[in-house]
Amino acid sequence: MGDLTASPVLPSVHPSIEALLEGATSREVISHTDSKSGARFERVIIGGESFVVKYLDLTSDWTLRTLGDLGCATLRLWSTGILDRLPDCIVQPIVAIACDPGQWPPSRATALLMRDIGETLVPPGDDPIPLGQHLGFLDHMAAMHAVFWMAGPEIDIIPMTNRYLELSPWLAITEAQRGGDDLVPRLVGEGWKRLEEIAPDIAANVLPLAWDPSPLVEALLNTPSTFVHGNWKFGNLGTASDGRTVVIDWESPGRGHSCADLAWYLAINSARLPQSKEAAMEGFRAALERHGVDTAPWWERQMALALLGALVQFGWEKALGDRNDELDWWGRRAAAGRAFL
Repeated sequence: MGDLTASPVLPSVHPSIEALLEGATSREVISHTDSKSGARFERVIIGGESFVVKYLDLTSDWTLRTLGDLGCATLRLWSTGILDRLPDCIVQPIVAIACDPGQWPPSRATALLMRDIGETLVPPGDDPIPLGQHLGFLDHMAAMHAVFWMAGPEIDIIPMTNRYLELSPWLAITEAQRGGDDLVPRLVGEGWKRLEEIAPDIAANVLPLAWDPSPLVEALLNTPSTFVHGNWKFGNLGTASDGRTVVIDWESPGRGHSCADLAWYLAINSARLPQSKEAAMEGFRAALERHGVDTAPWWERQMALALLGALVQFGWEKALGDRNDELDWWGRRAAAGRAFL
């Protein structure tokens, strides 16, 4: 499952954004991206090659605030060498990072220099992605989890509880009180209210955990953990020319559960999945087994809890329309998951 005892040469961090972009012959603000977080982007040319710069700033990025990311998760991944330990089937585009030590916390003063890999990413749209690409995403996610299976404290970055609070009713309240006008926090607030209106039975199982996910996190801690990306959505994924999976936006990673990474993937990408969620779960479990993980002792419990957790994260989104088969599917899974609390 990979050598977790090796001591790689840790990558350096540039002392300023000016140093990071030294030699840039062109800088252009990117105004149209898939990001809904409020992050700023630029396209720069250095040495004749195109790069994208992403600026991480708590004052403009609601996702950093709701995750409680005061130490900059991506900076920690970079400076501790975790990104260098990813399996060969995964490509991440970051080539350099700058953090201004004169500002605090680091999440207000970090910039990522990334290869411009936009052409490899899953294009936006409503159509299902190709089955082969989807199966590749599942296999490569499983490979990453296998490499870090039951890893040590180096993967304790964004706490699990924080990820389950990321899209909670607290987000809508705190962002509204600070005068924020980002779309997603407003939709989160509207969606949770809508869930109570159209599906009170489902809301009764899920909403208390959206306010306080501690019972869910405690139950999951009784199952094996690994390193998770935390946002395995199609907008963050692509396929390189050699078949490897491109993964961007490493901003909510840390210790978590393999099935939870999968459940997020199934929930956020549900409209574009080329196979049923049941088939995807079976395929993912088989992939974990191929990569050396024995799933028999824990799979049923962790998968049930993770599907409950996905509705704790996305119940608001599933409720924005009328009550339908999708919401009811997740509602049944949530009810089954509560039996393991």
